[in-house]
Amino acid sequence: MSLPLTDIRRHFPFLNAGNITYLDSAATSQKPQVVINAMCDVYEKGIGNPHRGMHPFAEKATALYDDARQTVQQFVHAKYNDEIIFTKSTTESINLLAHSLGEDMHPGDAVLISVLEHHSNIVPWLQLKERKGIDIRWIEITESGQINSESMEKQMTDNRVKIVAVTGLSNVMGTAPDLKKISALARAHNALLIVDAAQMAAHLPIDVQDIDCDFLAFSGHKIYGPTGIGVLYGKRDLLRTLPPFLGGGMMIREVTRDGFTAADAPAKFEAGTPPVAEAIGLKAAIDWQNQFSWDDRIAHEQALLTLAQEELSMIEGLHILGNLSTGTPITNHPSPITHHSCISFVIDNIHPHDLTDMLGQKGICLRAGHHCAQPLHTALGMNASARLSVSIHTTEEEILRVRPAILDAINILKPHNP
Repeated sequence: MSLPLTDIRRHFPFLNAGNITYLDSAATSQKPQVVINAMCDVYEKGIGNPHRGMHPFAEKATALYDDARQTVQQFVHAKYNDEIIFTKSTTESINLLAHSLGEDMHPGDAVLISVLEHHSNIVPWLQLKERKGIDIRWIEITESGQINSESMEKQMTDNRVKIVAVTGLSNVMGTAPDLKKISALARAHNALLIVDAAQMAAHLPIDVQDIDCDFLAFSGHKIYGPTGIGVLYGKRDLLRTLPPFLGGGMMIREVTRDGFTAADAPAKFEAGTPPVAEAIGLKAAIDWQNQFSWDDRIAHEQALLTLAQEELSMIEGLHILGNLSTGTPITNHPSPITHHSCISFVIDNIHPHDLTDMLGQKGICLRAGHHCAQPLHTALGMNASARLSVSIHTTEEEILRVRPAILDAINILKPHNP
């Protein structure tokens, strides 16, 4: 069964507002009307502060906030409701872990990350290195942009790696690491596994129990939900042992003049007034997506990416990222699509910023830059790339608009290059 694209697109007011071809969902997704309505209701019909009052609006907020947590629990197949923590973003979730887990780390301990990682899964660990004197180790990637398991295992032989932190889906290469294999290797060396699922959550089903990861993080705005809310999943036993990241209201059991006792998770990690409207919007986004099967969504994206690769490969001088072999960091030869979400590319003598600026003037929205993945671009031998990303509402017609627009841009930009 294929996705009902015409019906799906009607749910997005943005797509009906003009002749826009939005191919930048990897950066942030557009929002269906049900998400907008859910958040408007919070503000129009009255809301209180969850877990803080006995009046009807506070009780309503508490019920809605708790319902949102249960929806996320089911979305990632967590075992317990209290394993779900609401944060501001994937970035905040990983920073929380770097601070809380880092409290028990010492010089000589190591955190292992991959070359594929987004800066959100790099910088917090580099900050931990500065604070605690730990080591940062890197997993290299294969020619096809996958995590190199031999490289990973080599870095773990001395058992000094305490944390393995890897992406569930690359925001540049679109490759999905074998998380179960990585989990087994981390477990064999008594290391914790953290999964950055910021991209994964929008394109692949998540089952934290099947992966057997210790922590996993994602953001609402990538999965058709609101900005300003993220999720951190953590195994219950581990959350019980971690110290809180932020201090303030609702994260305490007791406060005296001399100290405080932290509440149990998840409250321990949710200091301050919670993002109740955003949590309600996130629940609405997940509920809306649940009406479509993952098999249909994945098949839809695979067809779009195959078409995009065929179209882009016909452009002379355009190189699709995906091959790290010596002397050939990129390729312009089509091959079977084995990744999800996006395709990144460069064009000889054309800067990605210039290209995407010109495409944007025609209403075609792509991303250009290092995509917050500078170590990966350095490994690829470049400073920036252009990225085309697809979503549940992307059509073949939108993909087919890209190649003619790129050719027009090349005709304008080429004469200005030496």
